[in-house]
Amino acid sequence: MSQNSLQNDSIQNPRVTWEGCSVLLDINDGDRLVFARLSAAATLKIGNKNCSLQPLIGCPFGSLFQVDNGSRGPYLSRVTPSAEGNDLQETQDCQLKDEPKDNRAIVDNNKAQSLTGEDIDEMRRQGATGDEIVEALISNSATYEKKTSFSQEKYRLKKQKKYSPRVLLRRPFCRSICEAYFKKYPARIGFLRVDTLSLLLSMANIAAHSDVLVVDMVGGLLTGAVAERLGGTGYVCNAYLGDTPYPMDIVRIFNFSSEICKRIVRSPVDGLRSIQDGTSEQFFQHKGVSNSETQSNEQMSSQDSFPHSISTEEATLSSENGTLDLIPQMVTASPPQVAKTCKATKAGENASLDAINLWKENGFSSLLIAAPELDAWSIVQEFLPFLSYSASFAIYHQYLQPLATCMHNLQLGKMAIGLQISEPWLREYQVLPSRTHPCMQMSAFGGYILSGTRICSSDSQIQK
Repeated sequence: MSQNSLQNDSIQNPRVTWEGCSVLLDINDGDRLVFARLSAAATLKIGNKNCSLQPLIGCPFGSLFQVDNGSRGPYLSRVTPSAEGNDLQETQDCQLKDEPKDNRAIVDNNKAQSLTGEDIDEMRRQGATGDEIVEALISNSATYEKKTSFSQEKYRLKKQKKYSPRVLLRRPFCRSICEAYFKKYPARIGFLRVDTLSLLLSMANIAAHSDVLVVDMVGGLLTGAVAERLGGTGYVCNAYLGDTPYPMDIVRIFNFSSEICKRIVRSPVDGLRSIQDGTSEQFFQHKGVSNSETQSNEQMSSQDSFPHSISTEEATLSSENGTLDLIPQMVTASPPQVAKTCKATKAGENASLDAINLWKENGFSSLLIAAPELDAWSIVQEFLPFLSYSASFAIYHQYLQPLATCMHNLQLGKMAIGLQISEPWLREYQVLPSRTHPCMQMSAFGGYILSGTRICSSDSQIQK
């Protein structure tokens, strides 16, 4: 089946993967997160085993796979949850309260397991699956029956992660991408937490058929979140200062269709300002001369940064110290097939003159700013005039003081009403039978958001 037919099927059924789409692979229940682009030649290294990603093509998102050993080496096989396992789990949960056992008499002296490493290697050579090895380890453990149900479950899960790793096929959308980046490398997205991102979209009144002006210096996460909420309606204008656009590598992970990608445009602040100055024709003629060179440079830079920004970022969470180690590891594929099957639809073309003229007449309906590296008040001075009156805006920053200064200046200039600074708060809970409690390690800080509504006032002059 050709790539075009596969992509057409994916548009009709976005819940099923296709060749060339981006996926989020959750290995061993969050111990390791990998962004990968599916192709017949792509492979993923799990432990010391290289597994092909071809079995994942055509499967619905949410499918569970495990690593099995075959005649041609390790491979990923799909796992279907059984009803018997659920009934057994419910029966164990009912017996937890009346369980008299404890672990006080168990001594960890490395003598409880009678199965040696040579025996496990022999089982592997004979073609034993990972689940069979786990059951053999449990049956040869002298202390397993003496453990509590909690300890037995932990023991089984620990051995299953080692001898039968499982991979959950997750769909990359706004929440999953934000959570994965926040867990893996939060500095790349400006420490933008998922609840903060949702508040940003709500406070800026992002809805269908909106024209949103975005200043995105968090890798394209905010631009992709806005485009996902618009759903192919309206426009997302990613504005930037200077001549170099801000990177939007994360947008390619969203698997946007070509219609949605056409709604994501870029424009420098000089291009938006030239409309008000009446020099738009000269500006766009100058941009047209250097447009081809700029696009070629962007293509070269995107090709160079693609392996490290999407396909190969992996993070393992150490259970001993709770730290996060970033391990760049290639998801290998042959170069010719990657160029043909793994090319995503490009988003972020330059805004047309007609669109900018339309924004000049009507203004933008929302303004979103996430630029932790720049001064908040300086950004507002540049981009607030392009926002229509009675429109909402929201500004994210990692620290409070830049937003407090910006809020004070907006109040003095009488440029906005309803100004408020919000601090998101999130507490994650572990929900298990008889073990529901807040997680021991969680994020205690989610940044700050300045929100408000622009107004028209005779005294509202941008103070330079």
